[in-house]
Amino acid sequence: MHLLYPSDPFNKSTVDEEYAEEFAAVLEAGLAYSLFSFEDFEGNQFRAKPTLPVGVEVVYRGWMMTPGQYARLADGVAANGAQMMTSATEYRRCHYLPEWYSLCEAWTPETIVVERGADFVNLVRGKNWPAYFVKDFVKSLTTQRGSVSQTPEGIAEVVALIEQYRGSVEGGICIRKFEELRPETEERYFVLHRKAFSRDGSVPALVAEVAARISSPFFSVDTIVDASGRLRLIELGDGQVSDRKKWTPAQFAAMLQNRL
Repeated sequence: MHLLYPSDPFNKSTVDEEYAEEFAAVLEAGLAYSLFSFEDFEGNQFRAKPTLPVGVEVVYRGWMMTPGQYARLADGVAANGAQMMTSATEYRRCHYLPEWYSLCEAWTPETIVVERGADFVNLVRGKNWPAYFVKDFVKSLTTQRGSVSQTPEGIAEVVALIEQYRGSVEGGICIRKFEELRPETEERYFVLHRKAFSRDGSVPALVAEVAARISSPFFSVDTIVDASGRLRLIELGDGQVSDRKKWTPAQFAAMLQNRL
């Protein structure tokens, strides 16, 4: 495994400060790495320093990318004689909710997937959901307003605000049945080569089952307990662009070494 981190925008020889603590833990663990300028990459230029060793499997750790951007990164890595551990197809599978939903719908809120210009009110008619959680294929609305609409008519407002604050809707719209959840119980797990890892060594059966169903070498699994005490799946994400959340840098580095 060879890790690839974005460099500081003003100093290409150092890691971006957002990943400095994790990077230090990775170095302490003895894992190989290279840096690249994300800004140059956005300008269609990819150059890794140190140069990627020929034949290595590369794991990116950095900012979220669209599937198209990730495919370009994979091409850039391949042009250097290496390859991404996660293919562009596998990246999309965990990055976009509709890609994994059908495999996990028994454990996650019921979801309607629609295009941006759909008639939201008619689509949810007859559902009788208590409320509607609205997001695009990747993210929800993180402003104080939040992503929950109490009425079908309010769904369009949330979508418009997603466009306003994020600049665009990525992929399409996901309208999810609102469930009463206990925020303090939210937990993130990582799955590496079909093995699920937790911060404390305890992996729920639900997470182990997800690990067995999803065909991707590295992804995150977010769970939460609902008001009735039932464990629910709320999100998957590609592991390369997933925050550590409550994981310490040392725990994350140990997971990459398969030592947790």
